[in-house]
Amino acid sequence: MEITPEIKQRIELLYEKYGALGQDLLSYLDGLLHADVTTYWDYIELETLLSLQKPKTKFPDEMVFIMYHQITELYFKLALLEFEQIGNKESMDANFFIERVTRINRYFDALIDSFIIMIDGMDRNQFLKFRMSLLPASGFQSAQYREIEIYSTDFVNLVSKEKREKHKVSDSIVSMFEHIYWKAGATEVETGKKTLTLIQFEEKYKASFIALGEKCRSKNLWQSYLRLSKEEQANAEVKAVLRMNDTNVNVNWPLAHYKSAVRYLAKDTSDIAATGGTNWQKYLPPRFQKRIFYPELLSNEEIENWGKGWVEEMLKK
Repeated sequence: MEITPEIKQRIELLYEKYGALGQDLLSYLDGLLHADVTTYWDYIELETLLSLQKPKTKFPDEMVFIMYHQITELYFKLALLEFEQIGNKESMDANFFIERVTRINRYFDALIDSFIIMIDGMDRNQFLKFRMSLLPASGFQSAQYREIEIYSTDFVNLVSKEKREKHKVSDSIVSMFEHIYWKAGATEVETGKKTLTLIQFEEKYKASFIALGEKCRSKNLWQSYLRLSKEEQANAEVKAVLRMNDTNVNVNWPLAHYKSAVRYLAKDTSDIAATGGTNWQKYLPPRFQKRIFYPELLSNEEIENWGKGWVEEMLKK
């Protein structure tokens, strides 16, 4: 076999690489010689992936429910990878910001468009039966979704609407966490006590949420935006991708869930409780919570009508 200049160059580069690490190139070449080639099924761990669906009942549509939630969490992980890269970018510029926030928006667009699988993709009678085996678990307990919220905005914007004005950006994350908006969505409607769903969720994730809140004081998406030059902050596309992130996470995604909840849990004049006892009627609609990541980019009228456009669009269908 002829040792072409290209092969010789690659060998020299490999020698330099492993030499700088104090490693023997020949040992690594021996490893390459004996290693198996990569297959698609091994690379994506296909057999493991397909073994992760473990329904609690015999109802076939429970598999739809499980797999869609697993797909959702994978999309959330993709989004979090982008948030972290944006936050860690030392020299922020508009092109990088637009590209990476657009990726996040694209992941949410895919999830929102696909939610019809949950809305119309399960037999209602099956769902109302197999859901009882899931108590007290709830989609409310998605830690990655909470992390996306923390990565998106200053923590103060996650404080419940009633307490928000009493806090400022510089307040301790611990004190603000006690009034975070989503706690009200996992309280018993009658007594106002924490549900087991919320108790378990806080026991597992409270410390990590507070730690992430501290980390994101200077690395959340809004603070990354503020690291842009004044000229780039005024860029219409920069502001548009931020507004889309806000709308996707705080309006389109929760209201897709609301539509699903109405489809399965609304019944005549009374409503069926969610599996974790969450108060979905008050928790999901954005007009109640008024959680907005970037209020500085909105007019007073837009803030007042937050989420109204989605409702009007649904009424046309």
